[in-house]
Amino acid sequence: MTATASAPDRATVETIFAARLRAMTVGSVALVSLLAFEALAVGTAMPTVARALDGLALYGIAFGGPFAAGVVAMVISGIWCDARGPRWPMWSGLGGFVVGLLLAGSAITMGTLVVGRIVQGFGAGLLSVALYVIVAKAYPEHLHRRIFAAFAAAWVVPSLVGPLLAGLVVEHVGWRWVFLAVPVVAVPAVLLVHPGLRSIGAGRATVAGRSPDGPEPGVDGPVRPRRDPSGPLTRIGWACGAGVSAALLHIGGQQRGATAVALVASALVGLLVCAPRLLPGGFLRAGRGLPTVVGLRGLASGAFVGAEVVIPLMLSRERGFSPTAAGLVLTTGAVAWSFGSWLQGRVRAPRSRATLPRTGLACITVGVAVVGLTVLPAVPVGVGVAGWAVAGTGMGLLYPSLSVLTLELSAPGEQGRNSSSLQLCDSLAAAAVLALTGAVLAAGAAPGPGSYGVTLAAAAGLALVGALLAGRVVPGVRVGAA
Repeated sequence: MTATASAPDRATVETIFAARLRAMTVGSVALVSLLAFEALAVGTAMPTVARALDGLALYGIAFGGPFAAGVVAMVISGIWCDARGPRWPMWSGLGGFVVGLLLAGSAITMGTLVVGRIVQGFGAGLLSVALYVIVAKAYPEHLHRRIFAAFAAAWVVPSLVGPLLAGLVVEHVGWRWVFLAVPVVAVPAVLLVHPGLRSIGAGRATVAGRSPDGPEPGVDGPVRPRRDPSGPLTRIGWACGAGVSAALLHIGGQQRGATAVALVASALVGLLVCAPRLLPGGFLRAGRGLPTVVGLRGLASGAFVGAEVVIPLMLSRERGFSPTAAGLVLTTGAVAWSFGSWLQGRVRAPRSRATLPRTGLACITVGVAVVGLTVLPAVPVGVGVAGWAVAGTGMGLLYPSLSVLTLELSAPGEQGRNSSSLQLCDSLAAAAVLALTGAVLAAGAAPGPGSYGVTLAAAAGLALVGALLAGRVVPGVRVGAA
């Protein structure tokens, strides 16, 4: 009786800042913030970097290269975490991230900077998956929604101040410090996480605070590892193909005319061939359980990014907004995302796993559709701002809940693989939608209400498809199971 009664009490009292988890939480959230800051700040600094190093010809690969390296690293990190635990992927990721930043910050040629960016992207990919596996193995199940909410909130401050701070650094200190300052914080952050990593292994560790032999909620029987006919080397090979395709998307998006069409088309074909091999079986047919969870992450990412890239352009060209004012509109979405993440971490767990994903995707659908109304001159911009806040709230409700579901639906030896699949689908979907959105906007002599309306309608459509599929995150019950 005592043991049975103590579990709820602990679940009620313990938080992500409990004594045994405090250092792990602070270090992990700091790492997420640093990854977010660097991802956002580099875009601000890179035009100055390209001019200073006379490297405009390598501008596209300076973004596409790190993205491709990150895709490959996510797959390697998933394999490594499942085999050996997250400790060494974490340290290796930190090493790559820091070395890449130091190389980029001290570069005297654009080629050296690109190499540094690629090493940095590889390290970031290792780190991002390792952090998910740490959550699976170090935090009890009742804290998963809250720690993922903290990860989401860790993106908000960089989203608000990252580009501005990077601009100030570039203008008053020098562009090199956008890269060189980050390791000063990254190393202490990992040192905070390190003590907790000693007790985390691989294999049949407890998943989400549940015995590996216990029944999976909503499924008649335990979660068991999937049989994968392809070995690690084959999987890494497909990741390399997907990474190269993603890099071509970035490069093609910066070209014009037939070159852009050829690069983007070949990249999309490459993604269609390679990406499904890296995602759960049944992904393309929205199979119940994990395949749908991963697919929803891609649909949501594509919908939000597809709208986000259009909004400032539309407001500046059609409504006369300054870049600062258009940026403030995007800020409402970032703040609302944080609010939605906070909210899902505080409300009582819904009876159905599908509730939060469905609600989040419905909010994204409605929010982006409302933003789309602002292509009409008669619709006040304030309506679009409110719509974008609704969409951001939906992302906040959705993202942590999908991360939690991924861990719940993962067998003990598959947390890394499935976490990498989730993040891969997110990244690749965003890259594909950005490329296609750019193609639509560049199709005419100049973007106009028609092209804005088409891209926003497509973004809302992606979210609507996700909302309709959300019920499939609940796995089917096996008939005749013992």
